[in-house]
Amino acid sequence: MTTMTILLQGTPDGGLQMIVMMVIIFAIMWFFMIRPQQKKQKEIQNFRNNLSVGTTVITSGGVYGKVKSIDTAENVIVLEVAKGVEVRVDKNCVYASQQDTTAVK
Repeated sequence: MTTMTILLQGTPDGGLQMIVMMVIIFAIMWFFMIRPQQKKQKEIQNFRNNLSVGTTVITSGGVYGKVKSIDTAENVIVLEVAKGVEVRVDKNCVYASQQDTTAVK
């Protein structure tokens, strides 16, 4: 008999087996899906909290810019996207740091 046939036969303690299987499935999902996402969110939040003036960043909309000022009270960052062009964006829209700073001078 296969393992699936044995599991589907419905022994008297089948309810306990079902609960154990559900706990195992939840543990696997947490370990492979939820936990890595939580770690990634912590990294992004740490990056946002450690932003400083002069850092070149990329927003969620794909806008590249250099941080000119940070207003923590309003949670707003002013980015210089071109020489003399400044854009106000929400701090939560900043996701990555640009390694190559040749785009904005």
